Amino acid sequence: MPSLKEIKGRIASVNSTRKITSAMKMVASSKLHHAQVAIQNMLPYEMTLEHIMKSFLAAEPAVHFVYENERPVKRVALVVFSSNSSLCGGFNANIIKVMTKAVDALSGEIGSENVEIYPIGRKVTEKARKLGYNVKCDLADLVDHPNVKQCIDLAMELGDRFLKGEIDKVELIYHHFKSAGSQILTHKTFLPIDIETELQSDRERDLSTNVVTKQVQDYLKKHGRLKEVKPDEVKPLNDNYIVEPDLYTVLSQLIPKLAHLMLYTALLDSVASEHAARMVAMQTATDNADELLRQLNLQYNKGRQQAITNELLDIVGGSTNN
Repeated sequence: MPSLKEIKGRIASVNSTRKITSAMKMVASSKLHHAQVAIQNMLPYEMTLEHIMKSFLAAEPAVHFVYENERPVKRVALVVFSSNSSLCGGFNANIIKVMTKAVDALSGEIGSENVEIYPIGRKVTEKARKLGYNVKCDLADLVDHPNVKQCIDLAMELGDRFLKGEIDKVELIYHHFKSAGSQILTHKTFLPIDIETELQSDRERDLSTNVVTKQVQDYLKKHGRLKEVKPDEVKPLNDNYIVEPDLYTVLSQLIPKLAHLMLYTALLDSVASEHAARMVAMQTATDNADELLRQLNLQYNKGRQQAITNELLDIVGGSTNN
């Protein structure tokens, strides 16, 4: 059994650790509030713009825009978001796990030399370089200071390389911030544009909704509408767009703007998720410190009481012998 002095030293050590974890939890909570406001302001705009563009592309079967051209995938770029610091639970470990799994899967198809990593965050940058991946940049400063200009520059670089045929596919790996207690690990395609997906719902859309998907349009073209629409009713699907000044001009402005917003939104999502994960981890550490302090104090009090009892027994025993 440890001595009272050792137990007292452990209590002081745990108290110091608890103060640190509690302070870090408060700091993470404050940063989370600001990050949450930023993502809540940006996400609806980005999702609505993505919905408009994908609905438009799905409703125009004759559109063959360069960003959605299907071609053989020979070179892939992965944009991976992590944090710059640790003490945030399994946040970085989960991102690195998905990245390595994606690289291994792609390496079997196109070769590891044809997989490029665009890391945003020091933790994933260090891990990618340690594993010998093809790291193209270092954007760790974006995590601490989210910057729209740098996100636009990165999106433009990826878009230009995609148009030139230097890369055939771009994928994003990041945490989507759902709530303070839930961050969803997301792996989605950035380029080419996937009009099959619709972010405004997690379920498949039906024909009565106002969200247009490619399957819905194909069905309507083959079978027509399910019912006659009365003059005072709003049509459930708007599959006939009037474009001004022309189709190419609209898409050439809409698609790059969406690409810039998608990258910046993913960054804000990742930053908010990091602070939420750190807040939860520090809260858990503080709770564990409280429980450990309770056990140590109980052990210390028992040891102290036992020492007092032994001293009393020695005094009583000595007086009896005298």
